[in-house]
Amino acid sequence: MNPYQCLPPRAFWRTAVADKPALNIDQLWTPQFEIGHKDAIVTAGSCFAQHIGRALGERGMNWLDAEPAPPGLPETDCKARNYGVFSFRTGNLYTPAMLCQWLEWALGVSLPPDETWAHDGRFFDPFRPAVEPDGFASEDALFASREATLDAIRTALRRAKVFVFTLGLTEAWQNRQTGLVYPVCPGTVRGTFDPQLHCFCNFGFMDTYGDMVRALELMRSINPQLRLLLTVSPVPLTATATGEHVLSATTYSKSVLRAVAGQLCEDLHDVDYFPSYEIITGTPFKGAFYQPNQREVTPEGVAFVMRQFFAGLDAVQPLQAPTSVASTCVSSEELVCEDAVLDYYA
Repeated sequence: MNPYQCLPPRAFWRTAVADKPALNIDQLWTPQFEIGHKDAIVTAGSCFAQHIGRALGERGMNWLDAEPAPPGLPETDCKARNYGVFSFRTGNLYTPAMLCQWLEWALGVSLPPDETWAHDGRFFDPFRPAVEPDGFASEDALFASREATLDAIRTALRRAKVFVFTLGLTEAWQNRQTGLVYPVCPGTVRGTFDPQLHCFCNFGFMDTYGDMVRALELMRSINPQLRLLLTVSPVPLTATATGEHVLSATTYSKSVLRAVAGQLCEDLHDVDYFPSYEIITGTPFKGAFYQPNQREVTPEGVAFVMRQFFAGLDAVQPLQAPTSVASTCVSSEELVCEDAVLDYYA
């Protein structure tokens, strides 16, 4: 008698993977806590988190939009201005360090910065440079808009039962003087790059883990019962500033993020991980879920991921019968991803 004799088929590569057609692979996620049909769910993070929020809404679950668009704003303008993309208008939060910044500003731990970028008489927020494509008319308008987002974060945290955060990158750019992290390198989406002021950083395991622990502490300071569901984006880096080949840099970045997510699940209560990264990048699928550029995920790939997600939830607690997830999935070209601008420099 040994421990392997009592394991289910999903624990063995042959029975769980090799003996099955790829699209029949199942039981990829066993949720560590229930997510009820009425539980308010917040989504934030990198581009891939947008798929989760959209699918939750289509499923009829309680995806929380804490910063809705103004009445009458055309749908195309809503998306361009980041309304309905995540639960609040921060834009993409690629790293836990960025998440911590916004949480500290929202909860009054630190004051929001007064840094702005000006171009052609318009003003842009360095920490969400794409939320207003044409910029703000004044710095006061910029700061008022940012305060509305900070208020939305506070509202979301108070109401949420589950916070879904998609880890995207380890690479980032910082302000040398303030230590604050930008979502993209200054001088790409907006702003001007200054090597005396801006520096590159590549967060390792300890930094990433520490920032995520800090973020959860901040969130639970306002909502002690909040549960955290982590995912890792399967989308490779658009570009790397490490000097390495972008393939190697992507492997490093995703490995750190996946290891951090796993360690957080081991160390902290009410923290879970959903394997969207493994589902898309796994060897059984042979890259079939990527577009020809080997970076963007196909709608079919997103649909397969979300089927696994809801199958896991249904196994724990039956929910409303789903609509066709595939019908609501969009191509990666339609996602709002600030870092995609880096492809221009190739």
